[in-house]
Amino acid sequence: MNIRALLVAATMTGLLVIAPGLRAATELVDQVVAIVDDDIIMASELRERIEALKENLNSRGIELPPEDTLIRETLDRLILESIQLQKGLRVGVRISDAQLNSAIANIAAQNRMTQEEFIAALEQAGQSYPQMREQVRREMIIQRVQGGNVNQRIQITPKEVDNFLATKDGKKLTQSEYHLLHGLLPVSPDASTQEEADARAYVEQVLKKVRAGQPFQEVMSSKTGKYRFTGGDLGWRKAEDLPSLFSDIAPTLPKGATSDPIRSPSGFHLIYMEDLRGGEQIVAQTEVRHILVKPSEILTDDQARELVESLRTRALDGEDFGDLAREYSEDIGSAQEGGELGWTIPGQMVPEFQAAMDVTAVGEISEPIRTQFGWHILMVDGRREQDMTSDAIRKKAADYLHNRKYQEELDAWLQQIRDEAFVDIK
Repeated sequence: MNIRALLVAATMTGLLVIAPGLRAATELVDQVVAIVDDDIIMASELRERIEALKENLNSRGIELPPEDTLIRETLDRLILESIQLQKGLRVGVRISDAQLNSAIANIAAQNRMTQEEFIAALEQAGQSYPQMREQVRREMIIQRVQGGNVNQRIQITPKEVDNFLATKDGKKLTQSEYHLLHGLLPVSPDASTQEEADARAYVEQVLKKVRAGQPFQEVMSSKTGKYRFTGGDLGWRKAEDLPSLFSDIAPTLPKGATSDPIRSPSGFHLIYMEDLRGGEQIVAQTEVRHILVKPSEILTDDQARELVESLRTRALDGEDFGDLAREYSEDIGSAQEGGELGWTIPGQMVPEFQAAMDVTAVGEISEPIRTQFGWHILMVDGRREQDMTSDAIRKKAADYLHNRKYQEELDAWLQQIRDEAFVDIK
């Protein structure tokens, strides 16, 4: 009898409870509300989810839908979750305890709590931390299953990117953004010539302090006699969203620079470029090759390191690094190319590899490096500064188009897997 048949048989009479020395008694302790492929959904699961949903809606002041609508929609969500979790199980999706702990730590941080405070708050609210962990694990599995299946359905062509960049939305998306701090020394438009001159002199003194390295906000918060700045953090803004008074000046300021005094009817303004993003992007690139040796059942970690060290010695003694990579490297993607990884950018490699690459001079071979993949040695072939502005703009546009298509494709995929699944609602 297959799993589905066993599940159907088990639901006919409920669960059997057998006590030692007593005759078997049949007791209905729960009820199956749906069979979904090789899984079942129990009435208790449905009730718990509905109660949680009601609490959430009530806490946000949202009117509850009719009871039958609430039951139907909640059951539909549970069915879709079950289908996706089973897909994840079949393809071997796993969430490690370390990954789960990191996700929960992020949730706690978003609530401005430590992980211990977050657990205490959960328990004080009458919720189970182990159950919460399991729910987060389920959600992470579902996200991975969705991403793996939906992303492959989305293709963004270069022509689509070109067309989008030519639109008003595309141009706005790829505009530079500025994080500005602002200080205003109020001066009446009717101020006398002397009052104007005194105020300007004070602003110039303040500007010297900032340009000498004193923090902008610290200087703005100080008060000297009758003079005191107002203003604050303008946050991230695109050029077209800046006050017209600053729109021509901000794009000329590099990070960490302060403008000359700007006079308006309100007084004298100073703006400080806290940060900026977009615009010209010059990226440091490193051309690198490597050899990877992986520990295995027949090669211990120490033996893998010793092999890598011997290969480094042979390369330093004059043997060709590329030939050694082709013979010994276990990185399938680069071994046949002599270990070549091409031009890399900061953050592209795992941290241990990146750190070794950063301190290895051009033409030199690193000491052995241990990463999650095994033992490496690397050789730096070159360094350069590359203008990645166009690539960055196109990637930003492609990501935007991808995200815009994602929900549509996700809905279509969810409907497809729902139609293909065996679902028997009791």
